[in-house]
Amino acid sequence: MGDPHLAAKTVHVAGTKGKGSIAAMIAQVLTVSGYRTGLYTSPHFHTLRERIRVDGNLISEEEFAALMTEVKPYFEAMNHDPLYRQLTFFEVLTALAFACFKQEQADFQVLEVGLGGRLDATNVTEPEVCVITPISLEHTQVLGDSLEKIAYEKAGIIKPARFVVSSAQLKEVSQVISDVCRQRGANLVQ
Repeated sequence: MGDPHLAAKTVHVAGTKGKGSIAAMIAQVLTVSGYRTGLYTSPHFHTLRERIRVDGNLISEEEFAALMTEVKPYFEAMNHDPLYRQLTFFEVLTALAFACFKQEQADFQVLEVGLGGRLDATNVTEPEVCVITPISLEHTQVLGDSLEKIAYEKAGIIKPARFVVSSAQLKEVSQVISDVCRQRGANLVQ
């Protein structure tokens, strides 16, 4: 696919509360500042196309179909290769979003994490900025049974020497985010 996930500068948003709203606001600020901006969020309310937007506009049905046709051979090859497991619905849509933003020559892509962060399909990028919204107990069967474990999973989007903006957090969550930033040499703004 030509590494479409690396074609645009990335703002990566994780957290429990407000990540979709924050991602949408960041995308809007970038768009009105003159940057071509892709936005990838979930879930959708009426149509899958709501998840993938460019400059605030849903991609057209025709563009969605053309992108799916373009990337389908890659998915089929992976699904038939014993080294790979079956791709999830979210992974397919994430790859579709990356392909769309590359095709649309986006300057920025704003990505909302689907679940957690560390193992999320969106976590293949090299973001300019990581944003972490308030974290609380959620998805404990998958992310862990404590705030610290969940915070560690969500802090998994933090990359070395990048900027991290965190909302006000509970003390134990803030400590995990600070520790991960320190370990990775990331610049934290709280």
